[in-house]
Amino acid sequence: MILLWFGAMAVGFGLSLAASRRAVHHGSALASSTNIPPFIIGVTLFAIGTDLPEIANSIISSAAGHGDLNVGDSVGSTLVQATLVLGLLPLLVGPFRVKQRIGVIGTVTVAMLVVGVLLASDGQLTRLDGTVLLGGWVVGTLLTWRYIPAIAEPVMPVPARRRSHNAVAALTALGLVGAGAALAVAAFIEIAKEVEISEYVISFFVASIGTSLPELIFTVTALRRSERDLAVGDVMGSSFVDATLSIGIGPFLFPTAVTASQAVRGGLVAAVTIAIVVVVLTRVAKHDWRTGLLLIGLYAASYPALLLL
Repeated sequence: MILLWFGAMAVGFGLSLAASRRAVHHGSALASSTNIPPFIIGVTLFAIGTDLPEIANSIISSAAGHGDLNVGDSVGSTLVQATLVLGLLPLLVGPFRVKQRIGVIGTVTVAMLVVGVLLASDGQLTRLDGTVLLGGWVVGTLLTWRYIPAIAEPVMPVPARRRSHNAVAALTALGLVGAGAALAVAAFIEIAKEVEISEYVISFFVASIGTSLPELIFTVTALRRSERDLAVGDVMGSSFVDATLSIGIGPFLFPTAVTASQAVRGGLVAAVTIAIVVVVLTRVAKHDWRTGLLLIGLYAASYPALLLL
């Protein structure tokens, strides 16, 4: 029976990932005529687009009363994107500069993880807690807008089509993202029951990798096209979205209980690890294979840090 649930989980993630790519594609077409800097488009539009699986999971798991699935996946994805995904990039596409791009967005991500830890420490994520996290996303995004570096690179080219076509296609893809996430969440709940592992742990280490695949796919594509602002904006913006919007939107709509001890431990592990990433990458000229391996090592170290501490 457990194999059936793993199959359902894979189908759900596959549908969600494929649909999120289409949603991002058509959303980018709507924004391609603007004069917004590529880094900001990466931090906002593309970060939300590639984060749709986590956002859908937050809403669905909170509605079902499984807050640990929301927090585990969101915090785990925050960590995965800032370490594993960012660490793999120079190994896959070669070295690139990140120093000017990572400071502000990385700092506000760490700050909001700490806020999330405080909010979850009582074992409840209320509608007010969700509002605080959503407000943190708005404030952090505005700070990023205010302090972005003066770098201008072209936005990824997209086919020119009518706005109505792109709008309908994007909404349809969003619906499919939600359907895929609903199936994956249902499967995760059943798997956690079968293997007797806490929902938080299995979502932190397993679901987070699955829901972070859109970021990896998108950023590799962008870097291969020499669109560094867009790539770094997406991967760091997605990490920030996970620490704020993704965690907060579920309890904002459906207040839910969480396992306080696991939420606090996971949030602190992610916050400390990402703080190290920010310090390292703001002090090197380029993000290359050496810093890439360091970031992957930091991700690997999160396993014993979460499970044994």
